[in-house]
Amino acid sequence: MKTKIKELRARHNLTQEVLANMVGVRRETIVFLEKGKYNPSLKLAYKIARYLDTTIDELFIFEDSDLE
Repeated sequence: MKTKIKELRARHNLTQEVLANMVGVRRETIVFLEKGKYNPSLKLAYKIARYLDTTIDELFIFEDSDLE
């Protein structure tokens, strides 16, 4: 799964640490999300989308292999 977290985070001038604190996770979780190495819970995805002023669908890009 790919994400636009890094791009949107930069647009809002947020560091990984600040975003992590806003959504209640460790900075490493944001790092793994940005690299596509971690699939968030629906609750976490919603929180991140809300803080970045976007939708879950816009934030996370699912590839066909992710749906199998």
